[in-house]
Formats: sequence, structure tokens, C-alpha cells
Amino acid sequence: MPTLLNKLFLKSAELIDRRVGWDRLPPFLGISVLVGIRDALREHNLYDTYQGHPPQAPELPPTEYLAVRTADGSYNDLSQSSMGMANTRFGRNVPLERGRAEKVPQLMDPNPRLISTKLLQRREFRPATTLNVLAAAWLQFETRDWFSHGSDVNRMLEIPRPPGDDWPDPTINVPATAADPSGRPGGSTFVNTETHWWDASQIYGSTREFQDAIRSHHDGRVRIDADGFIDIDPALIGASGGADGWWLGMELMGTIFMREHNAICDRLKAAYPQWSDEQLFNKARLINAALIAKIHTIEWTPAILGHPTLQIAMRANWFGLAGERVKALFGRLGSSDVLSGIPGSTTDHHTAPYSITEDFVTVYRMHPLVPDDYEFLGLSADSDPRKLTFGDIHGGANSRGVLKSMGVAECLYSLGVAHPGAVTLHNSPKFMRNFVRTDEHALDLIATDILRSRERGVPRYNEFRRALRLDPVTSFEQISGGDHETAAVMAEIYGGDIDKVDTMVGMFGEQLPAGFGFSDTAFRIFVLMATRRLKSDRFYTVDFTPRVYTPEGMEWIDRNDMVSVLLRHYPELGPVLRGQRNAFAPWTRI
Repeated sequence: MPTLLNKLFLKSAELIDRRVGWDRLPPFLGISVLVGIRDALREHNLYDTYQGHPPQAPELPPTEYLAVRTADGSYNDLSQSSMGMANTRFGRNVPLERGRAEKVPQLMDPNPRLISTKLLQRREFRPATTLNVLAAAWLQFETRDWFSHGSDVNRMLEIPRPPGDDWPDPTINVPATAADPSGRPGGSTFVNTETHWWDASQIYGSTREFQDAIRSHHDGRVRIDADGFIDIDPALIGASGGADGWWLGMELMGTIFMREHNAICDRLKAAYPQWSDEQLFNKARLINAALIAKIHTIEWTPAILGHPTLQIAMRANWFGLAGERVKALFGRLGSSDVLSGIPGSTTDHHTAPYSITEDFVTVYRMHPLVPDDYEFLGLSADSDPRKLTFGDIHGGANSRGVLKSMGVAECLYSLGVAHPGAVTLHNSPKFMRNFVRTDEHALDLIATDILRSRERGVPRYNEFRRALRLDPVTSFEQISGGDHETAAVMAEIYGGDIDKVDTMVGMFGEQLPAGFGFSDTAFRIFVLMATRRLKSDRFYTVDFTPRVYTPEGMEWIDRNDMVSVLLRHYPELGPVLRGQRNAFAPWTRI
């Protein structure tokens, strides 16, 4: 129960933010306000879609979950076995009565294809100059860990073709989101087919069958072939929801961290030669997942949110404001997250059982990061560049072919020196407007993004802001990216009704805080859920110990970052990564 002093702190933080803006304050004062904003969101913006009646996980012997992660995410919380498990419901960050799924005709009003055409499709490439394309690949790699809804190809949502549009058919048919088997027919709850935890399920899967298929069953290792590539049945990629989104960037990330898993196994095998294949695999997974979470927290996030306050705040999430050196010398200075960081602190779900939320899914719709066109470079100054489109590097056969012909290190270098797209209006990839899936069904993925948020009950932009206790916008000029023509088009599409603007459209058009790669509205969900993914997980809190991870595992996590991981597996990158502090910032060209 919040104390009076705590309530005053939360109200003061929100008032200062509303009057001044956290991003306009000196860094440490800004951090104090962000802590207040986060704590207010924890109190007011976590909702349990099971409303206190969760399902039960299958019974397992304690030896299968006390010190290791289960394949399906069960038994992370020892008092509620199904919390965060695969095939359980997404939660919500808005009150349940505000998160109602939209139905026809509201579902198609205004037409998602028209929004895709007039407001979102790329006119010319606008780069995010503080990032490289590896940052875009990393984000997709991470979202495949966190969530996947699945779809129902037997139920189609039909987007009418707007007048004068060049789509070949009268409608764009989008498979409906798979229904919640335990929910009300036509209801607003949906199920996450992946585990909700930050457990690297994009590598290890969310089922025992998937996990068995990627394993070599020798010394804990996963299947990497003699040439250093992923050695699994390509059909397995589809089983994890990744077939349509598989491209060279995704394969790079999967390859790197499967190889990292095997490197960890080698270290553990040397320290514990008597361990079984099962013991080595499970510990290596724990360590690998924690390293990925650390990289996301203190490298990827500060790269895309380049504000001075966030540079301090995100490192503080992991190490605390006392800093990395103090933590290394003295360990934790008490139980405070703020002082000593979240890893190793007490577990706390705050006001609702842990889950990924529908609203979190919406704010991570950042397809503008993906370029349409790519230039592949060699590591020698005299090599000729090779220009390819996304279609040339999309799909298992294409991505593997380019990796083999160009070389993995050369592909990493090429993406490392190139910029992704800025997350803004008029900058969503052209290829996504007519994207042919592996089943040969064509979609406008940009229109589908709009449709999905409506279908899953994410409120429209102004209602979304109200639910987060932010002021609604009052004019289209405020969310037009500063472009009067765009404001006029937006007003026409939405019939002059500012409250009809879709959340993704509003976020893409917002004026950004200094150094930010995405909107402040999206950041509110981020600041809540980024810490929650750590704070709710016992393997990052009470069980983040040498007893569970091994001393060697804790050292591996402490001493590594994305640059060291890249150099371990591709040492030929040494010259281009010399002096590179953040692997997701643009690399120096040869």
C-alpha cells in the first residue's frame, strides 16, 4: 500500500513532467521524475486479463524448474506456476473496459490501406543517423522472444481496396488474430504463443519439441554446422513464428547467439567436466539469456534513446546509480533497485501478475527501422560493393546464400556501417506494402499493423494517452511531424476527428525528446515494461546468483557486451570495432 509520502512523490513527478517535461531537466533530476513516472505507471497501468483466475501449469518435479528455466516458461513464479507461460494471455496497460476489440465497421474506419498509402509508406528513405541496421535486426530478434499472437487463416479480415488504389483484388485479406480458447467469443483477450519471460525463446523456442530439435545432445551444445551456420530444419523457423520475418539480419542474430551458447558450454564443460549434457545446456541457456537482456538494457536502449538522462538511467537499471565499479567492488549496497540495480534484487510484480501486454506490442511496431535497399561491403578497401534489396536477403535460402557468398563478418560490417530508417511518418518500407508470405498470400503489412492494434483493443491515440495520464493532442499539427501538408491529409483521412487517430500514427508523428528514436508516448510503456521484464523474473532477481548461474556464468555476464561477443566469433572484425563503444551505433567505415 503506497504511503502518503510516496503518493505525494508520484503526484509531484507527474506534475513536473506535465509542466516542464522530464527530458528538459538536468539528468539526475530527470531520473528522479522518471522513477516517479514509472512507479505511477506500476500503480495505475498494470491489469490482469485473468482477473485473479489463472490457469494451472502441468505438474513438474522441482528438479526441472528450481534452478533452470523450463521450455514453456512455467514455474518462473513459484507461487503461480503458469505466470508468463507460453499460451497464456497478454496483459494490459490500460483498464480492461478501455481495451475493447473494435468490430466492423469501426475496425475499418478509416481504411487501413488508405493510412498506409497516404501517411506511412516511404516517400524517400529518412535515416536514423545515430543507429546502424544491426539495431533494427536486434529489435526484431528481441520481439520474437517476447511475443507472437498466431493467426487464424480460416477467418479473414477484409480491408476494402480504396478508390484508385493499385491493389489487384477488391480486398486485402488479413488472417484474423487467433482467438483465445478460454476467452469469450469475440472478446478482447488474446494469447501469447511464446513465453512472456526474457528467456531467449527466439533461440530456444517455447516448447520441449523445439528445444530438442535445436540441440546436438552433446555437451549441452546447440546445432551449428562445421561452417558456423545454424544447422536446423528450415521448417523449424516457421514453427517459432519466424518464417515470414526471416531475413539476413535475423539469421545473423540467431547465428551469433547460438554460437555464443556453445562458447558458454565450452567454458562450463572446462569448469565442470562431470556435468551431463542436460546440465550444461540449461546453465548455458540461463547465462546466454541474461547476457542478451544485459545487452538490450545497457547497449541497444541507450543507442535508440540517446538522451543524456537515459544514458544514466538504463545503466542504472542494471548496475544501479552507484555504478558498475562500486557493484564490482562491494556487491549490492542494500535492496534498493535505484542504488544497486535490478539484477539480484527482490522479485516484485507490483499490481498485477507478470505478462507481456497488448499495449507493449503496439509500441514496438517500428517497421520504419527496416531499409528497402542495402549495400554490402568487403572488409578490404579494394572490394567492390554489392547492392541488394530486402527481397534479395529475405527468406532462409536468400539470407543463407548472401551470408555464404559475402561472408558473415562482411555482412555484419555492412549492416554496422549502414543506417536504419527513422521511426516516423512517410518512412515505412515500400516492400511491406505488397509483402508475399511463405504461403504465397500477399499482405500490406503496414496496413496490417494499423488493423492489429484496433482488432486487439488497443485504444486510439488520444484515449491511449489519457489512459497513461498524458494530455491528449488537440490538433493534427501536433502529430504531423511538423509538416502542414501531412496535417491536412491526416485531418481529411480521419474526418477531422482527432480522437480517431490511430495510436501508431500519432506516435510516429509526435515531436520526439532530444536524441530519441521513438515517441515519448511509446516511452511510457517502455519505462514501465523494461524494468518489469527484469523485476518480475526470479532469474534476474532473487535467483541471479552464483549458486544458480555458477561463478563462471556470473563472470561471463559481467565481462561481456555485444562488441566482445562479435569479436569472439568473428575476430576479423577487430580493425573495424576498434574503439567502438556501442555495437548499435554506426561503425567506422574502412
